[in-house]
Parts: sequence; C-alpha cells; structure tokens
Amino acid sequence: MTETTKTHVILLSCGSFNPITKGHIHMFEKAREYLHKSGRFIVIGGIISPVHDSYGKPGLVPSRHRLTMCQLAVQSSDWIRVDPWECYQDTWQTTCSVLEHHRDLMKRVTGCILSNVNTPSSTPVIGQPQNQTPPIYQNHNNMNHKPTAIKLWGKVSESLGKICCVRPHMERFTFVDENANLGTAIRYEEIELRILLLCGSDLLESFCIPGLWKDSDMEVIVGDFGIVVVPRDGVDTERIMNHSSILRKYKDNIVVVKDAMTHPMSIVSSTKSRLALQHGDGHVVDYLSQPVIDYILQSQLYINASG
Repeated sequence: MTETTKTHVILLSCGSFNPITKGHIHMFEKAREYLHKSGRFIVIGGIISPVHDSYGKPGLVPSRHRLTMCQLAVQSSDWIRVDPWECYQDTWQTTCSVLEHHRDLMKRVTGCILSNVNTPSSTPVIGQPQNQTPPIYQNHNNMNHKPTAIKLWGKVSESLGKICCVRPHMERFTFVDENANLGTAIRYEEIELRILLLCGSDLLESFCIPGLWKDSDMEVIVGDFGIVVVPRDGVDTERIMNHSSILRKYKDNIVVVKDAMTHPMSIVSSTKSRLALQHGDGHVVDYLSQPVIDYILQSQLYINASG
C-alpha cells in the first residue's frame, strides 16, 4: 500500500493522568510502531485528553496540575499533544463525547468528514472538497509535495493554532474556540483519516462490567471509531472481548497491540507512581520523567494518601 492509500490515524487517549507516567507515553509509541508495522495504518498524531475535575476519583489533583504535567511529559514529542478541552468543560464528559468532539473539530478544521471504521468506502474523507479552493498539497509537477504523516499532522496542528484562544489563568495551554471564524476550509489529497481510542487492557475490561458503560456509547466508541489496546503483560484480551456482546460484535474494529517481549513500561501505573512518591521510593524515576517529578515536588503533589 502507498502512503496515501493507507488509513491515517490520530490516536486519542482519555484518562486521569494522575500523574502521567512513562508508561502512558510508551503506550502511544508502542501503538504507533505496531500500526505502522501492520502496513495498513499511518499514525499522524496523538492526543492526550485529561479527565475533568468533577470525575470524582479519589486523590485526583486539579486539572491545571495534570495538564501541566502532561505538557511536560510530551514536550520533546513531535507527534503527541495535550488537549485541554475536556478539562475546560462545565462538567465531566463521557469518552464518547470526547471522541465526537475531536471528530467534529477535525471536520471543521479540514472541511471534511472523517471516515468511520465501519464505512471507509462510503464516508467522505480528507480530500473530498467542501469548497473550490485548490488543494494545499496537490502539485502535479512536483510529487515531492505529497503529504507525509508529519506534514499532515503539522498542517492540522497549524490550522488548530489559528483558531485557538488562550485562557488567562493557564497561558501555556490553548483551546479551540467553538465560535471562531474558521475561514476557508483546508483540503488535502485524498486520504482516509480516523480517530481511534487508545487504551490499556484495564479499560477494555471495564466494558464488561454491567451498567458501567451505556450500550449506546460502546456502540459508538467501538463500532464507529474503533480502539487500539495496549495490554499489560499476561492479560488475555481474547477472553475479555468474549465477555461482551458489543466487543464480540465489533471485534474487527479492535486492534490489540501484540509484543512477544516483556517491556518494563508495561507495568508502570499512576497508582505505583503516587505510592512511590508518598514513600520516597527512588524507583519513581523509573515511572515518571524528570520534568514531571520536578513539577510534582515543586507543587507538593501526592505527598499523602489523599493525593
């Protein structure tokens, strides 16, 4: 498959990120590597979306801290960014609504409808015009102008930047103004673009807990968007999926990242990180990046069991 015929993917990860760990970043990197090796996908970007403060999880520190820590954790990445939209809402948002927000936002920014996982052939994709402006990357005289994954994500990020505003109390972060005048829609060459939910096997297991998720939300998350699962070592994802009728129904929309080798980052968690911080455990440097550790110490976060 050529680059333009492969499915271009944006990986979206929702969660507390309390705090964000090396394991979270490893999950993005591992998923991207696996999808690229499959020969079917090109990952053009990653989005970290921390949960709203009203989620109510014990020990959850305020979003301004979690956003800052996330930003510090990805400051050297050229493809993962932190999105504060979820934190800036009036109340907690479902995972389904976060996915739909980013899908609609990408549609507005690019002027196109993103492909659903179930209807790749019939859904309009990037490159099908919403207006008559010339395609940005199309140049029949110079094939070197064709979009690469980095170019595409860079152009989308640049477009988002043009419609962003700055929150006074958090000047390092930007959010998209839903009422902004977007101007002329951007067009790209014809590629298929999807937003996929990136998660660990713990979230996959939660789909099987009766009453925890609305069936309608699961239908949208797994059926319309699709998910990429990076399981912890030893977790039987096949068994988990067989416990849910919806997961079985949309099994083909679930990509399980398989790795024959055990990686130390697969056992890193925010819970272990908080415990290490509370007990002065030197292993915390194995769990968190140094800029995140420095910020935690400076802000005196997680110094007791309550967070």
